[in-house]
Amino acid sequence: MVDRQASRALHNAASAGALGSENLTKDQIFEFFRLLAEDNPDPATELEYGNAYQLLVAVTLSAQATDVGVNKATRKLFAKVETPQQMLDLGEEGLKEHIKTIGLFNSKAKNVIALSQILVDDYASKVPDSREDLVRLPGVGRKTANVVLNCWFGQETFAVDTHIFRVGNRTGLAKGKTPEQVEAKLEKRVPAPFRLGAHHWLILLGRYICKARKPECWRCPVVDLCSFRKKELTPPGQAQD
Repeated sequence: MVDRQASRALHNAASAGALGSENLTKDQIFEFFRLLAEDNPDPATELEYGNAYQLLVAVTLSAQATDVGVNKATRKLFAKVETPQQMLDLGEEGLKEHIKTIGLFNSKAKNVIALSQILVDDYASKVPDSREDLVRLPGVGRKTANVVLNCWFGQETFAVDTHIFRVGNRTGLAKGKTPEQVEAKLEKRVPAPFRLGAHHWLILLGRYICKARKPECWRCPVVDLCSFRKKELTPPGQAQD
């Protein structure tokens, strides 16, 4: 294990070019996740759900939408709908009434009804626990499947959304030109003790600290390891030393 003083030395060496690459080293990656885990020992998705089916629906609805917005829409929906058959009984128009505040709600409602029908017809109303089966469902891509597999089935998957894509590239943790490339790097590089929670830590880091336009590096737990060259180390309104 690398302590904080050692991690700063590794970061300084990387900044000076001594490591020959902007990618984080194996030791740096371990310390990166150790610090995130220390800061948040029990990371979890911010989507609200009560079972695997509700999780699947929530993640499907969350595409190009915020978790906060999805939760507001699904609280009343999930009070009525817990199973695929109940969703079918509600119907597409009934579903739209619940999710009309969410972007792309028309197409999302159509997909949710379609995937619910498939779950009833082909899977005995159960959410499958394999990526191959999940991505067969309308509106369910690899990212959505990975979230369900990780959050409900406890599988070590890496759902690369815009936040993880940015964090992976910006920090040097997992650089890639596509989400698939970043996912492959994470799959290869994230050490065993942190694989299950990595997806959550990276999303939360990107959502609340490592923001797209103005990263709040001054309060980042892994700032000493990050290879980003334009760090914002001083909070707005405070004079630099």
